[in-house]
Amino acid sequence: MALIRLDHVPETIGVNVPVNIILPDPSKIKNVPVRDRKVLYLLHGLSDDGSAWQRYSSIETYANAYGLVVIIPSAGRSFYVDQPNGQAYFTYLVEELPRYINDVFHLSPRREDTFIAGNSMGGYGAFKAAFLRPDLYQAAASLSGALSLTILVNPNDKRQEEFKYLLGDLSKLPGSEHDPVTWLKNAVEQKKQLPELYIACGKQDDLYPTNIYFRQACLSAGLNIHYHEEDAKHDWFFWDKQILSFLQQVLGPLPSA
Repeated sequence: MALIRLDHVPETIGVNVPVNIILPDPSKIKNVPVRDRKVLYLLHGLSDDGSAWQRYSSIETYANAYGLVVIIPSAGRSFYVDQPNGQAYFTYLVEELPRYINDVFHLSPRREDTFIAGNSMGGYGAFKAAFLRPDLYQAAASLSGALSLTILVNPNDKRQEEFKYLLGDLSKLPGSEHDPVTWLKNAVEQKKQLPELYIACGKQDDLYPTNIYFRQACLSAGLNIHYHEEDAKHDWFFWDKQILSFLQQVLGPLPSA
């Protein structure tokens, strides 16, 4: 198992951005060249950075068992959007980062070999990528994701000014480019071939209502999605279980040692 921290200065962001990379042992992927390895882009939440998945979950163990390459970028508190200040985090995620990673490590750029997932804010980012650039991903997972930004429209929330800077007038979020339901509506109208979609959220999570809402929107639009809920909170115990569940969904049972 190789653990790599790669620092670079993307043109789309203009400042140093660390990327954590998990490369499984070659013995776990016998006769599979680097170019043919499966790749997972894994996104962190609002209060974390790219190290969180390695620190708080068993993703290294899962990646090594599957022979899966995992790319974990750091995106600060950006919500993975292209910001008014010119730092284009979404463009970085779906365009510059994959191109850079593929050029450096010669990994597979093929849709059928590429997955994306994230927790909380990362779930929002993963589904934004899946709906706006479905040509890039075979499957996508939102774990306790912020799948409706109406949660941000709370005058008592001290983060209001921060979110206004990122997303504009919060009262205009519904129907805007930042609204997950708008991504869904546009994708259906344009008859896009969407990735396989996986949604999971705990019933004790503050984001549970938004996940129920988005799931119903998907069903009403005629989309088949994998959905899981259980008695759980917004925490790493749940996300660790669910990232494994997602990998089992798309890659099959966890291989034995």
